Amino acid sequence: MTIHAFAFYVFATIVVASGALTILSRNPVHSVLWLILAFFNAAGLMLLVGAEFIAMLLVIVYVGAVAVLFLFVVMMLDIDFAELRAGFTRYLPFGGLIALVLFAEIVLAIGVWNFADIAEEARLGAVDPSVPNIEAVGRALYGRYLLIFEGAGLLLLVAMVGAIVLTHRERSGVRPQKISEQIKRRPEEATRNTQPEVGKGIEL
Repeated sequence: MTIHAFAFYVFATIVVASGALTILSRNPVHSVLWLILAFFNAAGLMLLVGAEFIAMLLVIVYVGAVAVLFLFVVMMLDIDFAELRAGFTRYLPFGGLIALVLFAEIVLAIGVWNFADIAEEARLGAVDPSVPNIEAVGRALYGRYLLIFEGAGLLLLVAMVGAIVLTHRERSGVRPQKISEQIKRRPEEATRNTQPEVGKGIEL
């Protein structure tokens, strides 16, 4: 067994194990940590096939941003674990049905890909070996798939603006902060010497 095959089996085994533990862990914080481990090993698999750009995306974007965001959100929220487990058992049949449908779609896609009457070169989508991976991805994104790429960015922008608008609430009775007045205030205006009587507070 070559070192390449050995590394593949190590990364693949850890990805599958950490993915399973992400689902089966009782503590949500532990689930996020297992998810981070799965992302790291998936990045290792991408490096083995020569897709270093996707590997860096997995580490920088998914581990450095998405997974860390999940971790902080889970740690800051007051989660009722009993309610989570009750919801899991309630929606288990529906989730299992969706999992079976997705598995059937994957099997169908693999079967069509293997037995379709298409040349192997066209199915693999081979690129020029002399072109670096990042350059090939850039040509595909900003060339053939430019409109789709821009449309996805516009859709994400609309979703972000919509989330901000839906969650923004104007509260009444709130004293806004006035930065200019705080800067202009002098020390003698900020403090006041008082001699309150015993048992009485000060008047504001």
